[in-house]
Amino acid sequence: MKIGYVQFAPSLGNRNETIDRLNPLIESGSDADLLVLPELCNTGYNFTSRKMAFDLCESAKNSDFLDYIISKCASFNLHIAAGIGERDGDLIYNSSFLVGPAGIIGKYRKLHLFVDEKDYFEPGDLGLPVFDIGSCKVGMVVCFDWMFPEAYRVLALKGADVICHPSNLVLPGFAQQAIPVHSLVNHVYIVTSNRIGTEDDLTFTGNSIISNPKGKVLASAPLDRDEVKVVDVDIEFARNKAITPRNDAFADRRPSEYKEITECDRH
Repeated sequence: MKIGYVQFAPSLGNRNETIDRLNPLIESGSDADLLVLPELCNTGYNFTSRKMAFDLCESAKNSDFLDYIISKCASFNLHIAAGIGERDGDLIYNSSFLVGPAGIIGKYRKLHLFVDEKDYFEPGDLGLPVFDIGSCKVGMVVCFDWMFPEAYRVLALKGADVICHPSNLVLPGFAQQAIPVHSLVNHVYIVTSNRIGTEDDLTFTGNSIISNPKGKVLASAPLDRDEVKVVDVDIEFARNKAITPRNDAFADRRPSEYKEITECDRH
């Protein structure tokens, strides 16, 4: 199958402008089976108040941006994972939605909130779901989740072949160093779609990447310009967890020895 990223700059508070920017980019990657877009595509990122964030977020049941993504998936028979500012009643979440030709397949809500996101969004409450799209099984994380290897391991143990990682990264190079390692130790493909541009005092770092189950970087975007990259991948490669003829990344695990991961609390 073919997987890819769309790297670009959403427009803060201007959904129509964001859609105008996305149109030619999605079309140029329309031969993909699965495309990943950055974090908070429908809103932009650098909010000045919770009210601003709340007003820009959309309910999944009434979202012009998701309707647009659904229309693109239907037109090109593709799947898209897109970062969405999601409104649910009086609460808002930094979410990622997986959309296919028939509509919304599922969503993930960001577990690990970064800096000022804690002032606006609720921590994710849907766990780490995995979705079967036929050609592969897909998991999702969002941006700062890159710091937490537990999230990737859980998704891989649940059968994810590809992990989609919509991002608005501002720490230069850190995630891009970690992602190939997460791919290697879990034997999965990871697609990090980062954004570019600036919003007030924040500069986003680009360098979207795709890494394979051996930790090889299959594609890497520049720091500061739009890019769409689609690569061919072999999903069976992600399902073979063998390290040597006598070692397996999952079969050799010793879960009884890892209890401290959840029992120890530095706080």
